[in-house]
Amino acid sequence: MRPLHVIVIGAGTGGMCLAQGLKRAGVSVAVYERHKTRSDGLYGYRVGIDPMGNRALKECLPPELFDTYVATCARSPKFFNVLTEGLRTTASFELLPNDDPVDSERSVSRMTLRQVLLTGMDDVVHHGKEFTHYELHEDGTVTAFFADGSRATGDVLVAADGTGSRVRRQYLPHAEVKDTGVIAISAKVEITARTRALLPAEAFEGISLTFAPKGRFCIWHVMEFKWDRDGSLKHTVGGNDAELIERWPGLLYDNTRDYINWGFSAATDKFPPDVLRMRGEELKRLVLDMTRDWHPHMRELFEAADPGSCFPVNIRTSVPIPPWKTTGVTLLGDAIHTMTPGHGVGANTALRDAMLLCRELVAAHAGDKTALEAVGAYEAEMIPYGFARVADSLAQNGTGGDDPLHRPVVGRLVLAATRAFFRTTALVPALRRKFIGDLTAYRGADV
Repeated sequence: MRPLHVIVIGAGTGGMCLAQGLKRAGVSVAVYERHKTRSDGLYGYRVGIDPMGNRALKECLPPELFDTYVATCARSPKFFNVLTEGLRTTASFELLPNDDPVDSERSVSRMTLRQVLLTGMDDVVHHGKEFTHYELHEDGTVTAFFADGSRATGDVLVAADGTGSRVRRQYLPHAEVKDTGVIAISAKVEITARTRALLPAEAFEGISLTFAPKGRFCIWHVMEFKWDRDGSLKHTVGGNDAELIERWPGLLYDNTRDYINWGFSAATDKFPPDVLRMRGEELKRLVLDMTRDWHPHMRELFEAADPGSCFPVNIRTSVPIPPWKTTGVTLLGDAIHTMTPGHGVGANTALRDAMLLCRELVAAHAGDKTALEAVGAYEAEMIPYGFARVADSLAQNGTGGDDPLHRPVVGRLVLAATRAFFRTTALVPALRRKFIGDLTAYRGADV
């Protein structure tokens, strides 16, 4: 048997978790990333990693690097809040404290997580490699071709290149990713004494949702880390966390600092046709125009956003397809099952994919099965749970543009009912306990 060699297209969360696990197990792996540096091209800020995602990271990362991941997470949210556009609290739920490194929810900066996953992988990751196409050979190997004229051959090619996956377009051209009819605009606000005072105490220490008329919606995350704006450890940090962060080279590439993140969304038809081409100040002005009757503090936070951090997202979702014939090409994460944002389902499912595929490829490397059998076993499990999570995410978040919240007349009734639901749930102890339990139970489903 020749040694197994795995090619991964894309250095995102799922692809790098897989690569870390394979390298740790002694399997030859190479990652090809189109961006030129390890800090380019990353959109999105906070992501919640649930117990399933934590388990995947713990299994795939070297022990000290997993500990570094835990140390570099932001403080956990203490509250889940529902606010009106007038900054009144409809409901506030105190979340259960849990400091277990695995069986808990983690608030992670996407940029920081990327730097953790790239740690120790300089010999594995090849930057500036834009994938163009692949060729399958009669001996079962597969060759990836890149825009610079180079190529790479391996036994398995893994598409981890996201929603716009070029690998998927060639391999499964019938696999559709459709618009949901919702567009979101997101940005970061530096935490200062002034911006801190603009949110209620529970909102500053938690995650908050704002449901507003005309289907307008905003999510607020506050992220505070163990280092200050200069990248130095805060004086309150000590012990093992301090040692791990001080030894970690990833902070040299990570400009993440304490911030308030807002994500404003509405039905696509409420935005100008060219919104996806807008950036920076133009997007801020648009959000301010769409929130004229919102509380002045919320509008001040929209105004205070860093223009360079402000970007639009067309919310998309995969359309499930039947299983396909197994070959030396496979897919993970958004490359095969793009999900609507919220609940962190997409990131956690990508990590689950990485853990499962890693196990199978390690078994093939050990000679317990062929590479083709390993890929087939992975796909037999991944396809059902992956598309189930796509459906769950769409249903749980109500992020379709045809959702009743976006309708002119019915929307007002639905908004009133939504607020009444949260208000009642917060007031009735049994409903309150169930709601808090369901927040984590759904996200850790099928672990």
